[in-house]
Amino acid sequence: MSETPKIELRNVCKSFGKKVILDNLNLSIAPGESLVVIGGSGTGKSVMLKCILGLLTPESGQIFIDGEEVTNQPPAVRERILLKTGMLFQYAALFDSLTVWENVAFGLIQAHGMNRRAAKEIALQKLALVGLAPDVAEKRPAELSMGMQKRVGLARAIAAEPEIIFFDEPTTGLDPIMGDVIHSLIRDFTLALGATTLTISHDMEGAQKIADRIALLYKGGVVWSGPAADIHTCGNPYVEQFVHGDVDGPIKVDILKP
Repeated sequence: MSETPKIELRNVCKSFGKKVILDNLNLSIAPGESLVVIGGSGTGKSVMLKCILGLLTPESGQIFIDGEEVTNQPPAVRERILLKTGMLFQYAALFDSLTVWENVAFGLIQAHGMNRRAAKEIALQKLALVGLAPDVAEKRPAELSMGMQKRVGLARAIAAEPEIIFFDEPTTGLDPIMGDVIHSLIRDFTLALGATTLTISHDMEGAQKIADRIALLYKGGVVWSGPAADIHTCGNPYVEQFVHGDVDGPIKVDILKP
């Protein structure tokens, strides 16, 4: 008997008015697997992620986490399921009014009901794991560089040692060196936790570093999925065009011409 997927999307459809974003999207992620979903802007990556998190509701289709359907569930049920997840947002999305350690501990205190002293201890441990000194803990996010903010966001994502972690464009706004640091940290922590991860990204080089498998999204559906090692040799015309950044190919780019 096959293993129950950690995350599964079945024929998920989502539109905004007449604009179809997700078109019978099917996707499955095995326990402990790192999947990176790539694709150009407007292909539905962020909408897919928001549907999984319950921030958007699909018109049709089903989304499962650990075999339990999460679409159209009451808030209490969805919150229980989401307790097993962590999230690194595109621009870290730290709370300006909180200190760094309070940002890292936010989910521990608010969602898991942990007392502040215990949560702070865990926050300091996680900050150390991402290479941030104890004195950073009392600073405000505005005092940190973008790279440091990303590391704080990563510390928050792993604070509760979740079973599932979502990464939304984890290296946006970072220089190549810091981007590589973030990718290394992501890979190390997800392996250490045995977590299942779903990353959406434009960064092909980074995707190959953190992914077990890569899926290419185009017009709201998966046009290729396979091992990360096969990305340059798979022969799929959509993948080849995306990898090489070619204008000509099956992926059509809407450009207003004079």
